[in-house]
Amino acid sequence: MFSDSPLQISQFLLSTLSTRMYVYHEDRVPHDCPVLVVSNHRSVIDAPLLMGAIKRPIRFACHHYMGQVPVMREIVNQLGCFPLEAPEHRQKGFFEKAIQLLQHRQVVGVFPEGAKPMVQVTPPNKMGDFQRGFAHLALRAPVKNLAVLPVAIASLEETINSGVPLRLLSFFDRSEPLFDSPGWHPMVIYRRTNVLIGRPRWISPQMREQYQGKQAKSVVADLSNYCHQEIADLLRQGCY
Repeated sequence: MFSDSPLQISQFLLSTLSTRMYVYHEDRVPHDCPVLVVSNHRSVIDAPLLMGAIKRPIRFACHHYMGQVPVMREIVNQLGCFPLEAPEHRQKGFFEKAIQLLQHRQVVGVFPEGAKPMVQVTPPNKMGDFQRGFAHLALRAPVKNLAVLPVAIASLEETINSGVPLRLLSFFDRSEPLFDSPGWHPMVIYRRTNVLIGRPRWISPQMREQYQGKQAKSVVADLSNYCHQEIADLLRQGCY
C-alpha cells in the first residue's frame, strides 16, 4: 500500500473503514491551478476523505504531534501531509512549505479550527472559530490563479472510540495545552458522510494590493469570514 500515491492510499483507507461518501458540487473544484482547500475538522480520516472527494492529492498541514508519534508519523508522510513545526518556527515553516507547494501548482489543505475539535468531540453540524493563518498565506503567496476552496464535511453516521490517552501525546508535543488533561483522544470514524464543495474564492491582484497597511486586517477578515460562512451554510445543508 505504501508505494501507492496519496490519492490511492486515501481511497484504500476509506474502503477499509467502509466509509460511504456522497460528494456534492464537484463542478466547483478548480482544475489545473494551485488550490488552497479549507475545511472543518473532526476526524482523523478528514484528510483522506477530502482527497477522495476532490480526486486530487492534497498536501495537508497537520498538527505537530502527528509528525512525532510512531506509526502515525509514517501514515501522514505517506499521505503527503506536512506536520507543523515546533511553536517557535511554526508560522514561518508553514508559510515557506505551503508557498513552495502552491508555486508548483499543488493543492494545499488546512483545517483552521486547529486541534480543539479533534480532542473535544463536537456535533457534526457545529464548527469553531477559524484561525486566520490560511488567509494570510493566500494573500501573501506570490502565486497566480490561486483559488481558496471551502469544503464542508457533514457526517450523517459515525462511531466514536477512544484512541490514545491525551497525556501520552503530551510527551510528543508539550506545546499543546489540550494534551495536558485526563481522558482519551477520541477517534471519530464516519460511516456515512456528505462532502459539500463550496464556491471558490479567487485571489485577485486587487486583494493582494489591499493586503498592506491598515487595509490588511480587513481583507484577511473578509477572506476568513467568507470561508467560515460558506462552510457553515453547507453544513446546514449536509447534516440532515
